[in-house]
Amino acid sequence: MDSATINRSVLYIAYHYPPILGSSGVHRTLAFTRYLSDNGWDTSVLTTSVKAYDNWSASQLDFIPQNTKVIRAFARNTAKDFSIAGKYWSWMALPDNWQSWIVGGLFSGLKAIKNRRPAIIISTYPIASAHIIAFLLHKITGIAWIADFRDPMAQDNYPTNPLKKTIFQWIEQKAVKHCRHIIVTAPGAQALYQQRFPNTPNDFWQLIGNGYDSVIFDQLVRGGNITGQKNERAKQSIILLHSGVIYPSERDPTHFFDALAQLKSKQLIDNSTLQVHLRASGHDSLLQPMIDELGINDLVKLLPPIPYKEALAEMFEVDALLLLQAANCNYQIPAKAYEYIRVQKPILGLLPPDGDTGLLLARAGGAIIAELDNLEQIKQAVLSFVNQVTTQKFSGLSREDIEQFSRQHQATIFEKLLIKTINSQTH
Repeated sequence: MDSATINRSVLYIAYHYPPILGSSGVHRTLAFTRYLSDNGWDTSVLTTSVKAYDNWSASQLDFIPQNTKVIRAFARNTAKDFSIAGKYWSWMALPDNWQSWIVGGLFSGLKAIKNRRPAIIISTYPIASAHIIAFLLHKITGIAWIADFRDPMAQDNYPTNPLKKTIFQWIEQKAVKHCRHIIVTAPGAQALYQQRFPNTPNDFWQLIGNGYDSVIFDQLVRGGNITGQKNERAKQSIILLHSGVIYPSERDPTHFFDALAQLKSKQLIDNSTLQVHLRASGHDSLLQPMIDELGINDLVKLLPPIPYKEALAEMFEVDALLLLQAANCNYQIPAKAYEYIRVQKPILGLLPPDGDTGLLLARAGGAIIAELDNLEQIKQAVLSFVNQVTTQKFSGLSREDIEQFSRQHQATIFEKLLIKTINSQTH
């Protein structure tokens, strides 16, 4: 069947969607739904009411594609809305804190299906309730289901709650049995699931990576929001920026801070040569005491959150970019890595060189890598990095080669998968 004559209607189930703030999870779904809407798809997004978001802003509504239908189902955050003195029954937060969305999403989803008659249901992690809603809608209606897992759900040490882990494994099993395809974002995740479920067809696990949003980057360039020049006040020192949340387990900066303190004590660096800016860490109350105790306040600054476009523009204003990732995230590549590559600034990657993110940075060039938990490696990497940034010895991919990492490029792959899935139902 010609792609122009098929039923080009999809129901997307995603917790993260504008006007939510403070989560990188929104950008993948936003880019895909924008691409589909712009290319003639009848695109509906089933998400939660804004009351389920911990942080949101009406200004973010402008990001929603004009032709995308947004359906907001009842949902609340168990920890915030159903607790008494901060306490609640643990079963009320299974598979996640937005369990109430499952009922609201089911009824709203059935109504949307009746009105829009989608050809495919798409659910997206990292809120597991989205997959349960999709599974129930698929079972009731028989509509084809594609799950965007992004990253592995059940892992060796995650979730730590045994019952929650059992539910995650149940979701994985149901998705493998009932989905037409499951999408992951990194080669390691694809290999992990192929090993975990060896009887699935070769093309069942689809690899569609994260990326940078070229539409938003182009808007920044055209609008003159970026200059590529540093603030005059900090012009003499190298500004190294980490943009986004620093998770205590997955992005622990302890050894990095120790390395800075030791290099400072030996007078190998000071704030006239290097300043580290941590933007929107999400854990300032944890990090500031560490910084104070080590006496590196003059080297490391915690900065508050800013709107997404401003955060991207800031990446262009600094000299270099910092990426943190622990070995327990080897099967994941954060969207931040692709944004850093697009900015074309030197990258200090404190992460396993043999993990998916480390391999990506090696492929892209313009990066120095050291293990996140190896103090001596980090000290050597920082000194080498400062020297190479100062002497401008970094070189990376060309703009043309970087285009392969755009979300728009990934969206074309996603659209082909949708067309293939719809066509397979008509034969």
